[in-house]
Amino acid sequence: MRMAFRWFGEGNDTVSLKHIGQIPGVEGIVWSLHDVPAGEEWPTEKILEVKQQAETHGLNIDVVESVNVHEDIKLGLPSRDIYIDNYKKTIEKLAQVGVKVICYNFMPVFDWLRTDLYKESEDGSTALFYEASKIENIDPMDLVEKINENSELTMPGWEPERLAHLSKLFQLYKDVTTEDLWNNLKYFLEEIIPVAEKYDIKMGIHPDDPPYPIFGLPRIIINKENIQRFLKLVDNPYNGLTLCSGSLGANPNNNVGDMVREFGDRIAFAHIRNVRIFENGDFIETSHRTKDGSVDIYDIVKAYHEIGFTGYARPDHGRHIWGEECRPGYGLYDRALGIMYLWGIWDTHERQKQN
Repeated sequence: MRMAFRWFGEGNDTVSLKHIGQIPGVEGIVWSLHDVPAGEEWPTEKILEVKQQAETHGLNIDVVESVNVHEDIKLGLPSRDIYIDNYKKTIEKLAQVGVKVICYNFMPVFDWLRTDLYKESEDGSTALFYEASKIENIDPMDLVEKINENSELTMPGWEPERLAHLSKLFQLYKDVTTEDLWNNLKYFLEEIIPVAEKYDIKMGIHPDDPPYPIFGLPRIIINKENIQRFLKLVDNPYNGLTLCSGSLGANPNNNVGDMVREFGDRIAFAHIRNVRIFENGDFIETSHRTKDGSVDIYDIVKAYHEIGFTGYARPDHGRHIWGEECRPGYGLYDRALGIMYLWGIWDTHERQKQN
């Protein structure tokens, strides 16, 4: 398992590369060009700038999260081919600087969805929170305004230039069925996976977060059966997964450890985090420790060790603790604590194997 840490870029992250480099076992950053709109070809000079910044601190840039998929591709509009062509050119450029994995998602309109960015827990820490009843009754535009007013830093998946056209997007998706979305994803994969294979970059689709439909929009990467279907759309080792325990784990019917064991050879990238699910469908993000949530993080890491996982992993969202002011879910302290918990489980199994 190769550990990495998400970093949002110089001037766009409260966490420094120097501090990331001090976390035991971290080899690289998980990065993106957050100022490049979805669908545009990534500029070479900006890619090289991130590479230089990371390497100055002894960190690699092997994993990109995300090269965002333009909505026209998800909608299956005639203009999609222009954006797919830009995507292919970006894959080629990323290969030239040593990138090995590209994480992306195929969620219509919204990326991750929460109703509170700083929900306070019993111990005084705060975390991302999803309140199911609010989603049933809130206007999506009101939610967008609430999310974007909370930070001067970019919010991945909530880019203002895209969400400014929210009403139009909902109108465009009005007649898009779940099967339409599957077909549009297949078209996209058939175009880009041969390019990814040519340049030795594994594509890892991120599950929908949360893993069920919202606001009447279809969502498809939500459970084991759908992941099985996804992998068969283009049955190629370069068509892989970013297996996120927190996204999938928000549905108590999903056993992420079992998914690791079943899909292990197609997991390009592992997101490991915990959530605590309430009986009414609400959930809050917790520490990575198994007993603090509803997701069996111990079994998930054990499963990765059992399959001999040599791919990339990162601690996913963390709480906001010790007074840290940071991008919601992406502070230094709780994610660094999470890494040490993950390494503790991993090293225990490594020692047992040696004995």
